[in-house]
Order: sequence, then structure tokens, then C-alpha cells
Amino acid sequence: MAKTKAQKLEILKGLKEKFSEMKSVIFVNFSGLPVKEINNLRNSCKEKNVNYIVAKKTLLKKVLAEKGLVGIGDNDFKGEVAAVIGFEDEVAPAKLVSDFAKDHEKLEIIAGWLDGLLVDKSRIQALAKLPSKSELLAKAVGSIAAPLSGLVNVLQGNIRGLVYTFKAMSEKK
Repeated sequence: MAKTKAQKLEILKGLKEKFSEMKSVIFVNFSGLPVKEINNLRNSCKEKNVNYIVAKKTLLKKVLAEKGLVGIGDNDFKGEVAAVIGFEDEVAPAKLVSDFAKDHEKLEIIAGWLDGLLVDKSRIQALAKLPSKSELLAKAVGSIAAPLSGLVNVLQGNIRGLVYTFKAMSEKK
């Protein structure tokens, strides 16, 4: 059933809001993917605070043009196109889509935007291999804490040795 002009304007308004809040977006072609698998992808997206949006290609192109995100042509938007939008972690949509595409050959990554730059399929797959933001922060904290914990162990060793010496002296007497 065709959508009315008012419905299209409402969809366009929602898309504009989502695209203004996004940190990154990945476009995928999901032609031929069974509905059950699409629902699995949607559920995975919800768990990672990522939106999976399917809209008419003309509406998507209109929003992209208004936001100044140009570079994807008509040839790229073939088949059924969805936008996977990340709001918190820039790399989360790339990881999610790449992992899902490994198991589902029919899901094809088209392109995306990260920090206002057009990113092609190969770069999206490279992004997916990077550790997440929380993993990187944990590694940084571990790197900072390692020398401190080593210092604490060295200082405790001296005190421990002194305690063992006193204990040995008390046992001799």
C-alpha cells in the first residue's frame, strides 16, 4: 500500500532526528535474507543500542543530502536497503553488521559514514576488527595500573621478608 504524503513527511522527520543524533551509520543490502534472520539482526541491534532502520531509498537519499552526507550514488542503493545507526559507540554498527554478514552471505555491506567521512566496505570490515571503546579503555587502565601494582609488590616483598625474619627469630627462641 502506498504511503500518503503526510506519512512520508513523518518518516522523513524521524529519519532526520536519527541521523542528527548518530555517530556512525552503515548501509546494508538485505535482499533475499529471510524475515527470521532480519529479526535476529534487529534483536542484536537492540542489545547493542544500535538502530536498524528500513525506509524508502528516496527518503534515505533525501535525508543524506540534507545532512551533507554525499558520496553514495544510485548504483549503490540497489535492492532492499537498511541503515544500521550507532548512537554511542562508533564502531558498534560495523562490528555488528560484519559479524552478521559472516554467517549470512545474502547480507551485503554497501558503505557507511563515520565522523562525516564516507567509509567503504573494506574499511567497515577493518573497523569491525578493532576492539570496542570499552575494551580499549580497559587496556589503557591496565597499562597505567601495571607499573603501580609492580611497585606495590616490590614494597610488600621487603615488608614480607622482615615479617618472615621476625617469625624465624621468635621460633628460634
